[in-house]
Amino acid sequence: MLKKLLSVPVRYQLWRPLHWQLILADLFNRGGQPVRHHLTHLHGTIDWLCRAQDVRVGHADSGGISAGWSFEDGWLPSYPETSGYIVETFLDAAALLGRQELVTRAQRILDWELSIQLDDGAFPGHFGEQGSHPVIFNTGQIMHGMNAGHERLGRTECLAAAVRAGHWMLSKQDDDGCWRRSVHNGIPHTYNSRSAWALLKTGLLADDRALRDGAIRNLDWVLTQQNEAGWFATNGFTPEGHAAPFTHTIAYAIRGLLESGLLLDDERYINAARRAACAVAAVLPVDGALPGTLDQQWQSDSYYVCLTGVAQMSMIWSRLIRCCDEQTLQPAVDRALHYLKRHQRLKQDGRIDDGAIAGSSPLWGRYSMFEFPNWAGKFFADALMFDLAASARSKEQ
Repeated sequence: MLKKLLSVPVRYQLWRPLHWQLILADLFNRGGQPVRHHLTHLHGTIDWLCRAQDVRVGHADSGGISAGWSFEDGWLPSYPETSGYIVETFLDAAALLGRQELVTRAQRILDWELSIQLDDGAFPGHFGEQGSHPVIFNTGQIMHGMNAGHERLGRTECLAAAVRAGHWMLSKQDDDGCWRRSVHNGIPHTYNSRSAWALLKTGLLADDRALRDGAIRNLDWVLTQQNEAGWFATNGFTPEGHAAPFTHTIAYAIRGLLESGLLLDDERYINAARRAACAVAAVLPVDGALPGTLDQQWQSDSYYVCLTGVAQMSMIWSRLIRCCDEQTLQPAVDRALHYLKRHQRLKQDGRIDDGAIAGSSPLWGRYSMFEFPNWAGKFFADALMFDLAASARSKEQ
């Protein structure tokens, strides 16, 4: 442990002036940034995602979106997994903000993703670098983008690509519905329910019963992993018992079940998602600072907040309010978004952190330490848009 701690300054280059500026800003501004209207924060994070795409222009992975900016490596390569589901975010933001260029950006992501699909239907894992192997979760998230490309942009080749990817996923699935092959760290993950959601949607769009049934098998397996408190086992990046899962993966598992349940009109999945989501809302502090990890009793000893997880939970609560009339969850949405807004850096100077959302608060938290990941910005933008849509509906009623 001591050796690991001593390596931190070297690994994250803490002697660099910019890095110290970012750390000091975190240390001396614990009260957070000014809170503005949702639209101001939304424009800020969308602008940052656009810059994360633009930094890859001229590279072999042009069209994709940089995985983010880190103390360790600066701007990272385009990330196939998260670029895939950012397609949906760009399309939603284009419609809401009237920014047509975001549709063009979504098209560029799809073109790049299609260009890197493997012969067996899978998509590259990690950054697609030499030696990387396809991963079930990563491929599933790219399928979300492909489904959006078909449904919302009329690109039939995107659905064909999603179907091929889906059948690759089925080839790796065990009889009980669990994925134990081609998975991160070689262990099963309950959060692959979010991949099952993509598989289900592809099956419904393509009228492919095999894909639909494969998704249901995984969702049924996920239900076996839920305890009486609503928490999901086998839901972390590491083997069970090593560490409590991040709120990020907890939210992945919940959202996959919820959206699949809504597509299938299956109360089993909806109720399982509701139980978990309401349990998380019950432990959300008044200031919205949800701990970065939660154990099987929804307790935590984390000293940091996983900002991505907070944004994802806000979205889930918004969905339950809209689809299941869980109105008591609105205060949780409000607290979560207020916290996230206070931790978004809006400076209008175009620097690397302008509009970004960090992996953790503080920056040195254990989730995406000293990083501004693109998926944190993606889920924050989605959460803002979900709440804006809810406000618009309430005014119409």
